[in-house]
Amino acid sequence: MYSEKVKQKVAKSSLYGFLITVSLASLFPFYWMFVMATNSNETINQTPPALIPGSELVTNFQNVLGSIPFFRTMLNSLIVSTSITLGVVLLCSLAGFAFAKIPFPGRGILFVLILGTMMIPPQLGLIPTYFIITELGWLSDLKAVIVPGLMHAFGIFWMRQYIASAVPDEIMEAARIDGCSNFRMYWNIIIPTILPAFATLGIIVFMQIWGDYLWPLVVLKDQSMHTIQVALRSLMDDRVKDYGMILSGTFWATVPLIIIFLLFNRMFIKSITDGAVKS
Repeated sequence: MYSEKVKQKVAKSSLYGFLITVSLASLFPFYWMFVMATNSNETINQTPPALIPGSELVTNFQNVLGSIPFFRTMLNSLIVSTSITLGVVLLCSLAGFAFAKIPFPGRGILFVLILGTMMIPPQLGLIPTYFIITELGWLSDLKAVIVPGLMHAFGIFWMRQYIASAVPDEIMEAARIDGCSNFRMYWNIIIPTILPAFATLGIIVFMQIWGDYLWPLVVLKDQSMHTIQVALRSLMDDRVKDYGMILSGTFWATVPLIIIFLLFNRMFIKSITDGAVKS
């Protein structure tokens, strides 16, 4: 009996030790970025490299502010990422509700076709989408990034699967008997049930859009309309690379992602664990 308890404690300690090690290894790149953002270029290039933060964080960030309109581009990224995230969460939840709970002709075929678009590389649609944006007169306008980003096949798939497993058909049938319309069922039954799925999809989409570089580079010609990723790329000088300045801008551009995750991580974890229990 005693040896069994010892084995359980050893196994538990080993598991926690493994998880702590993996967590520290995952956080190290962010810490390393912060270290480089606080040191001068000479310190970064020395051997062995510095492993503790320096005193150049303010100086490096001032250099960033002198090179790019940092706060303007951060605001652009915030507008684009927030607009697309809210739009995707709303549209995908509506579509997922329809595919999961509302029978209509061709529902299965249409759902398979939507899933099939996930196998098409987004780069293939770059040229035709660019022509459409040009015809609409949206070049150098944030609408050119926001509107195409509202189409999200994975979001529809995620919401459909979550709603199908989280909302019993009996509740939907009872609501129909009581005279509820489809939209009222969506508003009063579906939304309160799938809030964790909202958080999960929102985090995924926000991080994806925040880090997007190619499409904003193509359609946002005006420098004042650049997103943060496009602006950070302009810090890379072909002749002299100030790594302290570059990593300082990158570090502060990463902070909003950390804040978003910390705000919604409980709901994110809940949606994952709920899915594991239901499956």
